[in-house]
Amino acid sequence: MARWRDGRGELVVGDAGEGGVGGEGGVGFRVPLEIAASYRARTRGLLGRDSVDGAMLLSPAGSVHTFRMRMPIDVAYLDRGLRVIAVRTMRPGRLGLPRLRSRHVLEAAAGAMEGWGLRAGVRVEVRVSSSCAGT
Repeated sequence: MARWRDGRGELVVGDAGEGGVGGEGGVGFRVPLEIAASYRARTRGLLGRDSVDGAMLLSPAGSVHTFRMRMPIDVAYLDRGLRVIAVRTMRPGRLGLPRLRSRHVLEAAAGAMEGWGLRAGVRVEVRVSSSCAGT
């Protein structure tokens, strides 16, 4: 299982190039990614923000909530192999149900994930700067 540190990176969705990411081929989306791997960063998440540039990865995580959030968000639950289990849009003030096999959660602005082609069954890739890579 991948281990990351708090920081920034890139989320690759639907790129059939190196590593066979995605399910159907073609050119994928590369999305700016903020990584929240520490307890403190995961707890804060997107709270208090009016927008998000790209996506945020919470790892490890099996569920999320949107209490005290200012905006609706898309939430994608990822398994250990970074394959999408489910994608949901959550309005502020909601509690997401825990997903049994979920090991990571992606958060983005509502509607963004559909535009990226992110749906159940798609595998994503997380590319991080060397300062975010775990040991």
